[in-house]
Amino acid sequence: MSEPQRRRVLQTPTRVFLNSIDSYSSRSIAQFLCECTADEEEASHPNRTAAFQVVGTVSHRSSEDRPRVHEEYFLPDREELLSRLLECRVVIYNISQDPEQVEEATWAVTELHNQISGFSGPKLFILVSTVMTWASSKPLDPDEPELPFTDEIFWSRRAHPSFLRHMELERTVVKLGKTNRALLSTYVVASGLQYGMGEQIFHYFFKTSWLGQDRTISVFGDGQNIVPTIHISDLARVLQNVIEHQPRPYYLLAVDSSNNSMEEIVKAISSALGPKEIQMRPLEDIYLIQDLSEVEMDYLQVNLRMEAVHIKKLFSSSWLCESGLVDNVELVVEEYRQNRGLLPLRLCVLGPPAVGKSTVSQRICERYKLHHIRLQDAVSEAVARLEDLVKNSDPDVDGNAAEAQDLLTKLKHTEDNKPELNVSEEQMKVLKDKLMSNPCRNQGFVLDGFPCTHEQAKELFSEEESPSDSRRVFMPELVLCLDAADWFLKERAMNLPERLVQELHYEPERFTRRLAAYRERSAEDDSVSDYFVDRDVALLHLKVSSSEEQDCWLMMQQIFDTLGPPRTYGPNTWEVQEERRRETEKKMKEAEERAREEQREAEEEARSRAARWEEWTLCLQEERLREEQEMEEQSGPMRSYLMEHVMPTLTRGLIECYRRQPENPVEFLAEFLFKNSPYEFPK
Repeated sequence: MSEPQRRRVLQTPTRVFLNSIDSYSSRSIAQFLCECTADEEEASHPNRTAAFQVVGTVSHRSSEDRPRVHEEYFLPDREELLSRLLECRVVIYNISQDPEQVEEATWAVTELHNQISGFSGPKLFILVSTVMTWASSKPLDPDEPELPFTDEIFWSRRAHPSFLRHMELERTVVKLGKTNRALLSTYVVASGLQYGMGEQIFHYFFKTSWLGQDRTISVFGDGQNIVPTIHISDLARVLQNVIEHQPRPYYLLAVDSSNNSMEEIVKAISSALGPKEIQMRPLEDIYLIQDLSEVEMDYLQVNLRMEAVHIKKLFSSSWLCESGLVDNVELVVEEYRQNRGLLPLRLCVLGPPAVGKSTVSQRICERYKLHHIRLQDAVSEAVARLEDLVKNSDPDVDGNAAEAQDLLTKLKHTEDNKPELNVSEEQMKVLKDKLMSNPCRNQGFVLDGFPCTHEQAKELFSEEESPSDSRRVFMPELVLCLDAADWFLKERAMNLPERLVQELHYEPERFTRRLAAYRERSAEDDSVSDYFVDRDVALLHLKVSSSEEQDCWLMMQQIFDTLGPPRTYGPNTWEVQEERRRETEKKMKEAEERAREEQREAEEEARSRAARWEEWTLCLQEERLREEQEMEEQSGPMRSYLMEHVMPTLTRGLIECYRRQPENPVEFLAEFLFKNSPYEFPK
């Protein structure tokens, strides 16, 4: 972050509450306030006195890029939050980025006003709102549509339909602050579209330009809408001055003096980071951009020409970007790279022929999303581009066409030259331009097999022709020096396919000469390695002794460990969502397949069980029939015997027993059978 303006009258730190300090806007404000000192002279003192003691709420328990504030409160309830607010002399509620904070901010200022009788001292409430509460305002003078809106006429503002709650909260804050300004002073700071320190609202344009995936960057609509902006550090300065001076106006516009159009802003970003070309697209296409939220879409369509009158009159603090994003785009781009960790990775891979420089370079580029640069490829691209330029230009009218034709002729004349033989001035210029292009400055590059001599390195990274800072833009930060035994290199070259031998000029005699020349150059006192060593560029020497995949993997792993993690974007929100959607669909399909398989198995089991049950039932029925038949066969003689000899007498006995109904029927029946038996009993 740029050096903040450190001015403070009081010597004791002022306790400041700030909501959502893990969000883009509040994080930058908190970082700025934490770096402010009580006295400007103490700014570099090791025991400097902090001007502010910043506390605030967070929505995540931990974050690497969170400012080191005094205290953090993770999702506190309303009772705890109120007690924290009452402990602070200054309460800042930032609703400029998150509309969901409007309700909490309304509750906070209302509760503070209700507790005003119990204040131990004066308190200050600052609402950081947005210029979107002006978005539907009508021109002050129809005859002068370019007349800017100022904070002196804030009462006439009209809010964007999506920001009506913001405007209602602004009115509430102003109203409650008029009750007792000695104990509770309230301010509304209407912020322009914030930029800097990594970006949020304009992040889509920065990211698209940095990635360079499209030849042009889109501007939605006619691009003539005026966008009021402010650097996030300048917004923090405004808040610092409000705390220190507590001005009489209670409504302040926080915008810079740029009044740039959307087209100018996108063109500046594209020129500094991307392909330097923009294309106009219908306004409706903005709703097709997955990386933009609805709130950001509303912001990017704002059309307001504004002037911060009160800030210019009341505050004398220096601005970081008073003239706006377009005039300070280089500073903003550097902040974007630093805060997003998008630092280019620049490498140079050197070594003898056939050692595997291109293979290693390609693998590094694939992992780290870098640009693979070779001299011959750069020259070929330049030739194709110049041929197209010459073909579509008229030399008699366009002076540049004649220069292009001259350069094209020289490049074609030297196009077949190899780096180890001779490199023309035109070829060197083409390579320099390639290394200084936006893609190489953004992501970085791997320079494959060049420079080969100390003189070539000195010419390519010439300090005399380019300023020091510009030279460092493409000076490698690491040089990989690959090497191998001569017998190994010759054997590898001999085993290559004939097509590659012809393409790489690895014919036996020619390869031997090139290898000998490389060894001779490496043994010189002023070798290309010495050039980088003299300039404190790190060198990594690696010995290649095998073509086995396992050994190559180990060498690449050593290179990756040295380089560290990639310095580029991971998948964007849309890509993550798409990947999650595909993963979810895959899991759902697998679950459905498992369910169908289980259902098939259950149905098969049910059919098998039913078949076994039917079979068992049939067997049981057959067994019963067989037993019944056996029983029938066995019981036939018994029934005949009983019916003939027993049942007649027994039947008469039962009938007689029923007729008489004796007290002891069993004894009666026994006596009857004994008396009436047709058989003689022995006496």
